[in-house]
Amino acid sequence: MNAAAVQRVEIAEEDRLRADLYGFLSALLAAPPDRALLDKTAALHGDDTELGRAIGTLAKLAKATTPSSTEREFTKLFIGLGRGELLPYASYYLTGFLNEKPLASLRKDMSALRISRAPNVYEPEDNIASLMEMMAGLITGRFGAPAALARQKEFFNRHIAPWAGHFFADLEGAKGSVFYTPVGTVGRLFVDIEREAFRMSGA
Repeated sequence: MNAAAVQRVEIAEEDRLRADLYGFLSALLAAPPDRALLDKTAALHGDDTELGRAIGTLAKLAKATTPSSTEREFTKLFIGLGRGELLPYASYYLTGFLNEKPLASLRKDMSALRISRAPNVYEPEDNIASLMEMMAGLITGRFGAPAALARQKEFFNRHIAPWAGHFFADLEGAKGSVFYTPVGTVGRLFVDIEREAFRMSGA
């Protein structure tokens, strides 16, 4: 995504960590991880929470894998011959078809938020990697001023909450998933945490 405006702002550490995790998931889901991203992943340390344990599992797998093996796995999961095992798009999960009403709704909100698709990106904007990237940008102010919590909640509830948990659960259980199994677990747990936090916020 292209930022229409970028400004330096201070945001709370908790929000910075949220944005970092959204951005991390986006990077893992946008393309096969290269050596640098695998090394970064391998250096992560999880705590004793369910999410922390999933991050720890992902770090261990990152240490044991190679860019070529994750590229093969990514291709099997998301590209395949004709199509991959999973179709990571909101339209598909919500309607059974690509390029449907959820995509049109997202494009309308993107326009209002001054978010545009990068010129070298050809996938529909409602893919999971782009939505994770958009949430990170809303939190940090990549698209202008940082979005108020109420605006983050609105975007999350409209474009992520209705389907992303299902996608991440499917990624956990996909036949082609090895490295991406804990990616699915991290994503599923994080979406649940965000949903509950927004619910409790009163925003």
